Amino acid sequence: MKPVQSTLKKWMEKNENFQENYVKIRNEVLQDPEIKEFLSLHPDLPKQEIEKSLIKFYEYKTQSKQCDHCASFGACKNMLQGYSPILRVENNEIHLSYEKCHSRIMFEKEQQQHKLIESLYMPREILEATMDGIDRDPNRGKAIIEMGHFLSELKNGIPSKGIYFYGPFGVGKTYFLGAIANELKKYNISSMLIYMPEFVREIKSSIKDDSINEKIDYFKKADVLMLDDIGAETQSAWFRDEVLGTILQYRMMERLPVFFTSNYSMEQLEEQLAKSTRGDIETVKAGRIMERIKQVSQEVPIFADNRRN
Repeated sequence: MKPVQSTLKKWMEKNENFQENYVKIRNEVLQDPEIKEFLSLHPDLPKQEIEKSLIKFYEYKTQSKQCDHCASFGACKNMLQGYSPILRVENNEIHLSYEKCHSRIMFEKEQQQHKLIESLYMPREILEATMDGIDRDPNRGKAIIEMGHFLSELKNGIPSKGIYFYGPFGVGKTYFLGAIANELKKYNISSMLIYMPEFVREIKSSIKDDSINEKIDYFKKADVLMLDDIGAETQSAWFRDEVLGTILQYRMMERLPVFFTSNYSMEQLEEQLAKSTRGDIETVKAGRIMERIKQVSQEVPIFADNRRN
């Protein structure tokens, strides 16, 4: 079999149009300002190496460099999406390689941060909440201040206490959790947001597939745990003591914060936790849970206008 290059050369000799186009493209490539600058920085490159590298130069010329011709990562025009071409010389040979562009780096960072927030049954609005989206009603002032204190301490590590937000329906308690979770992403701190009524059902159903211990262990060790609407569910003494109590005990001992939202104050929640599904009143066990809640969070009331109205 004849060498491909030899065959191609003969074909080029017969095809004047191809030769004309080749010469035209060659001149355009070598007159490209960036390629001219590259060659001026390497004056000792053999002419044969330059001619041999024309296809590399052409590829470099036609690609967007560090997003200069791309509106976004998704609209990247390059052959390797999100990668920018680089010309370099090693041992008098020209090499073309690629590095991640600015847009790809930002995209990967956003993807990585997105994974830092996990949730059970939380609406999208909450997962996209921001500090700027919080209504600056004076009645939310204390809550906003305490959120600020918590976030300002993150530079020294995760604080040992979260916040127990309580107040009537619609004052933005759950939105606060989402806003904090998104701020935590900036510090590469993961969070777990859980809607308590569904969490109770989730744990009960996990008994069937024998995954309960694995799930409890996961919630125990999350960087920051957030329990939304605690007290809204009617729970069994087993869930209160063996699930919630176990999670809170571990986090109290390890000095890991928990955030809560509730329609009840801590005092009122203790009354709710004392009631079991059997109709018993177990004040001692409820008191034990509340002591753990007080160790991992501080109580902050929110009595503001109902945002849902």
